[in-house]
Amino acid sequence: MPPCCCCGRAELRQEDALETTKGTSDVSMRDRIHTPNTPLHKTVHLTAWVSFFTDFSSEMIYPLLPLFLGNLGAGKAFIGLVEGVAEATASLLKFVSGKVSDRLQRRKGLVVLGYSVSSVARPLVGLAMLPWHVLILRVLDRTGKGLRSSPRDALIADVTPADQRGRAYGYQRAMDHSGAVVGPLVATLLMTGFLVRERTVFLLAAIPAAVAVGLVLLIRETPRASDVKADRNASPSSPSSRLDPRLMRVIGVLILFALSNSSDAFLLLRAGDLGVSVALIPALWSMHHLVKASLSTPCGALSDRLGRVRTIAVGWFVYVLVYAGFALASQPVHIWVLFGAYGLFFALTEGTEKALIADLCESHQRGLAFGVYNAGIGVAALVSSLTTGLLWQAFGATTALLTGSGIAVLALALMLYQQARARPRG
Repeated sequence: MPPCCCCGRAELRQEDALETTKGTSDVSMRDRIHTPNTPLHKTVHLTAWVSFFTDFSSEMIYPLLPLFLGNLGAGKAFIGLVEGVAEATASLLKFVSGKVSDRLQRRKGLVVLGYSVSSVARPLVGLAMLPWHVLILRVLDRTGKGLRSSPRDALIADVTPADQRGRAYGYQRAMDHSGAVVGPLVATLLMTGFLVRERTVFLLAAIPAAVAVGLVLLIRETPRASDVKADRNASPSSPSSRLDPRLMRVIGVLILFALSNSSDAFLLLRAGDLGVSVALIPALWSMHHLVKASLSTPCGALSDRLGRVRTIAVGWFVYVLVYAGFALASQPVHIWVLFGAYGLFFALTEGTEKALIADLCESHQRGLAFGVYNAGIGVAALVSSLTTGLLWQAFGATTALLTGSGIAVLALALMLYQQARARPRG
């Protein structure tokens, strides 16, 4: 029996997305005709600048937080507890907020709420007197991230044609990483040039955070005509319906890869073990973010032309080589080269993965799709970090990092297999 018309259209749409990532069903033919120089939607620019100032604020605080907690009397286990509970909270809320944004059929409210919660809570770390004060504020900060991430990603997809999504998400990630470059440098300048104490730096982080909230309020959520048409054709229960099995398989492979990518703190630890001085670690970290910031937009645009899966595959191959390189490195110069290449991996994959998710789901399920994706990646990253730590402690850095490289090889093979299955037979 031939497939029904609706199923046939859905299969063709997803095959096309995996193969070339062009032509999702909710994008009109008129919307697909764009040149590389076509301006991105105003909402994309606003969300990118919001990300810049948010990370500007966050990275003024984050590198100093472990030392600050230590000064308050917290042990290593408590520091780990703070990050574990905070990230677990964010992961759970990313799923919930994405699903809720589909049901509400509006995303801006959750985005504004998320950025506002983080922007208020984060600088208050400067007033903390006990370790558990920091725990509460860090959880509130990540609560804001959980509330905003999936609705924001879906909002970008709502206003961006399919053949611009790679560039749009790449640009958003580039601005996010630019904030991560500026934030630590400003904190260093304040502490060394103006002799400002840690607590004052934390409180001053409220300034870029306030700018971020002001910018997010300027976002105007106006559904595109193609989305309205898609929503009219959707059943009333669509926002809560299950995601397409093929999309779930792709998300599953992305989560598998995330199991290979543990906390970057381990790579910084590896840098220290191989002789990179403590004084140069901030410069190494800034260089890494600078590579991501400068390459994320062109790499995202590359996925619009080359295809999402091919671009991700190139990025994952770079990752396999980089993690193996960290495992086998023996000189400080190796670390500098590897951190640069590690930035290239992020530039090739971060925005492209989000564009792929947007390509493979219907407009009325974007919040749910990004919620499943973001939550899965967050949980996998936590598991990966715990596993890497145990392997590192039991068998050493080489074994731990080569294990990550091996898991990435498996994920790469499965992703390419998914692409091969999606090709039309004929």
